[in-house]
Amino acid sequence: MNNAFMIAGCGSGSGKTTVTCALISAFKKEGYEVRAFKCGPDFIDPMFHRAVLGVPSGNLDLWMAGGLNLGDKRTVPMSPSVTIVEGVMGLYDGLSPDSDENSSYEIACAYDLPIILTVDAHGMGRSALAVIRGFLDMDREKRICGVILNRISKGYCDRLAPVIEKELSVKVLGCLPKQEQMWESRHLGLVMPEEVSGLKDLVEKAAEELWETRGRFLCLPGSRRQKNRPLVPESEAAPDKRADVRIAIAKDEAFCFYYEENLALLTEAGAELVPFSPLYDEHLPENVSGLILYGGYPELHAKKLSENKTMREEIRQAIDAGMPVLAECGGFMYLHESLTCEDGSSYPMVGTIKGACRYTGHLVRFGYVALSEKDPVFLPAEENTVRGHEFHYFDSDDNGNACICKKPTLDKQWEAAHVTEDSWCGYAHIFYPSNPAFPAHFVSRCRKRSDAEAS
Repeated sequence: MNNAFMIAGCGSGSGKTTVTCALISAFKKEGYEVRAFKCGPDFIDPMFHRAVLGVPSGNLDLWMAGGLNLGDKRTVPMSPSVTIVEGVMGLYDGLSPDSDENSSYEIACAYDLPIILTVDAHGMGRSALAVIRGFLDMDREKRICGVILNRISKGYCDRLAPVIEKELSVKVLGCLPKQEQMWESRHLGLVMPEEVSGLKDLVEKAAEELWETRGRFLCLPGSRRQKNRPLVPESEAAPDKRADVRIAIAKDEAFCFYYEENLALLTEAGAELVPFSPLYDEHLPENVSGLILYGGYPELHAKKLSENKTMREEIRQAIDAGMPVLAECGGFMYLHESLTCEDGSSYPMVGTIKGACRYTGHLVRFGYVALSEKDPVFLPAEENTVRGHEFHYFDSDDNGNACICKKPTLDKQWEAAHVTEDSWCGYAHIFYPSNPAFPAHFVSRCRKRSDAEAS
């Protein structure tokens, strides 16, 4: 078997992540090699994929990548027997309501993927047919090859499934009963995998429910991936470039949002990424010439971050001494003088960015954004735009003004980000495949510092 397919939904909360993780678990238990992807800019769903898979999960986002081929040697292992792509929001939800641009459906078409539609059927009977029929009617390429009914008893599914299959000519591949809440939410989405008690047991229980109809999953139509952007490349992966510069990267409960594609491009550029914890470590790793602070939940750990004075001071001194730094969203907040949380408590932070970050009580920025340097210093003038997204309830006294930020579908722009030749700090989560010059420049600046320190 060599299959790739998408798990899509009727909307957010329809059960896509539950179904995706359950199928990952089921296929792995059967001995298949499995690879997973998440459509869109999401950080948290791929964490659940990794928790179940034990291997990294990638992101597929055509807009953030600028149309580049995401399914290449940097992000996809050779010839997995099953590739499962989890959709985002509803199947046809994209950049705007008047098209399906950058929707799960557009990605399924671009990668030639069959689609399994997850339908939350709780509280529905025959009305489920109306929901499914509507999705089938909009499926211009006839990619929906099966349906999974979520939050419905097996007994009722056994009655409803034959009706769906007869009247709509689409297979019901399985069902999941209403069960113990597997995923809890906070303002940025799901909680972290490590916060879910008994996660693997819950996933395996769901897998057993779905795998009763295993034959139907194993007979899914194969993807003709090679026609477009191949999820599984034919060519041998290029040999890794030898790492010649050490860069410290924050990885703990407070700083845990990162794209595997970004890390791969940094590594390709010659970086050895050395993890450390601003929560638990007293010192930065030895012999590092750069610093990366990605996003996460520093507001949930503000007191502990503040109490680690040795680390805060060491980071401040390193940056003041010229160490190149990337900081985005949560990492950007950490670099401020103080952080005021939702309960009004305020804590000292690193202090290299003057002013405070504070909880606003509302979503400050949400969605995709293209950032262009007003006076290119970090990126070359001919390609000084990168793409990413923002999602934050906190705001800063000083968001910076080095870049012009633009929404992709709205006539809206603003200034943001602190940028120098050696640093890029702001709220936006940058997706490096949109401009590989971004990670290459940062690693080159870290290398320059390393060479200067060695001389």
